[in-house]
Amino acid sequence: MVTPYAEVIGDPIAQSKSPAIHNFWLGKLGIEAEYRACHVPSDGLAGYLAECRDDSDWRGCNVTMPHKQAVMEALDAIDPLARAIGAVNTIVPLGGGELKGYNTDAGGFLEPLRKELEKQHLFRMARVLGTGGAARAIITALAGEGFTLVLAGRNPEKARALLDELAPDGEHHAIDLAHFADPTDFAFDDREGCLDLVVNASPLGMAGQPPLELDFSHVPPGSIIYDIVTHPLETPLLDAARAAGFETVDGLSMLIGQAAIAFEKFFGVAAPRNDGDRELREILTR
Repeated sequence: MVTPYAEVIGDPIAQSKSPAIHNFWLGKLGIEAEYRACHVPSDGLAGYLAECRDDSDWRGCNVTMPHKQAVMEALDAIDPLARAIGAVNTIVPLGGGELKGYNTDAGGFLEPLRKELEKQHLFRMARVLGTGGAARAIITALAGEGFTLVLAGRNPEKARALLDELAPDGEHHAIDLAHFADPTDFAFDDREGCLDLVVNASPLGMAGQPPLELDFSHVPPGSIIYDIVTHPLETPLLDAARAAGFETVDGLSMLIGQAAIAFEKFFGVAAPRNDGDRELREILTR
């Protein structure tokens, strides 16, 4: 019996949580399909895609580092959002051997913020820390939701270039990441009616990486603190934010949210999420 399948590709790939997420949903729905992890080095990317074009059982793939940008030139069609972000993390077959690329990271990032984004605000500001690949989707997503952005990186010139490329129409600011490490006596104005976010879009705080140095005197009252790191799930940033009384969003929120968008593209049905992802979260954090 032939089994339809989707997979995640990258180099390295063993650490990916995507197989656990998608196979959990497939099992819940009783769908006869599977989701795999496939190690694809950069010099094997073209060959991998060529094989997929001819495989009638292949339903698509998620794309992780280092291929999210390199894969774009090999595709037949690219969704406008992915084109705007400049990165593809999901590929699906169109039929006739053609492949189309999407980016589900932006939608996944925004998902846990949706209830707040449905409200009207006088002003929206996000401090985004990090200028790597993940930041591209986050910058594009937040600019599209009317945020003024402060993008902080070790290289402020790179931060400025990212803002100019991805959000050229707003009055956004690029600064040195070190700016947030030292205390400030800045007096925030009235934040009533404002939506403030602080987003760690960097690997800082991840296992094996140094912690993110953020003094909370830089954080406006009532901010939401969002850390996209998933290992560990409870990062030093989130621990400190909760201790200071801030609302927080962890990295599994974005990971599961982007996977749900991809799952529906692969298998044609919505992911089963009736319990608020409680059971899936328990599996992913064992």
